[in-house]
Amino acid sequence: MDKKEFEKIFKEYAKNLNIEINNEQIENFYQYMNILLEWNQKMNLTAITDYKEIILKHFIDSLTIENNIEIGCYLVDIGTGAGFPGIPLKIVRKDIKVVLVDSLNKRVQFLKEVIKKLGLNEIEVIHARAEEFGKDKKYREAFDVATSRAVANMSTLSEYMIPLVRVNGKCICMKGKEIEKELEDAKNAIQILGGRILERKEFQLIDDDINRNIIIVSKEKSTPSKYPRKPGMPAKEPLK
Repeated sequence: MDKKEFEKIFKEYAKNLNIEINNEQIENFYQYMNILLEWNQKMNLTAITDYKEIILKHFIDSLTIENNIEIGCYLVDIGTGAGFPGIPLKIVRKDIKVVLVDSLNKRVQFLKEVIKKLGLNEIEVIHARAEEFGKDKKYREAFDVATSRAVANMSTLSEYMIPLVRVNGKCICMKGKEIEKELEDAKNAIQILGGRILERKEFQLIDDDINRNIIIVSKEKSTPSKYPRKPGMPAKEPLK
């Protein structure tokens, strides 16, 4: 796909989110897509390789939470994978400071390459398990916003994310469809960790009929020091 066609498609999709995309941002996203596809030949970063689907299901999908992020906030993206939603958010929001966390070193190297080639500032990549990262005094309860896309069930995800957010901060969980039972099962876990479900937004992307959900959890009190538990426990035995 040449850059002109890429720009046309991207701007049409972004318009539906009321997001203005400038030429520098288009250049960044275009480079990002090409680096992603190049590295994807060597390692499994994404099952989505169609150009238009990358724009919609990775880039635009990542930007659906942009209007929930305050000016100048400090954001952590847990289990970022190939950089979603953290890198797209940073491309369109120079005002925010971003930390990307992933447990696989190969993905960390890819993310560093993207950041370097795009010349992004105030964004760092940390190679760590979410549970270990949540115990790090430098980062625990340090962030205004924690976000994550399609990483784990809400109970497990809450134990990864809530300890990282300051009191009065929030977690933005990007989820798929049919999450009613998952939310019900996670209510007590969220409360134990110091949070409260603030809002649920269900939506569909243009040209895509799959329902998506954004769950916003507010942090109302400090997380007990014993959470997160040791690596593997939140996934193996989610809080109830």
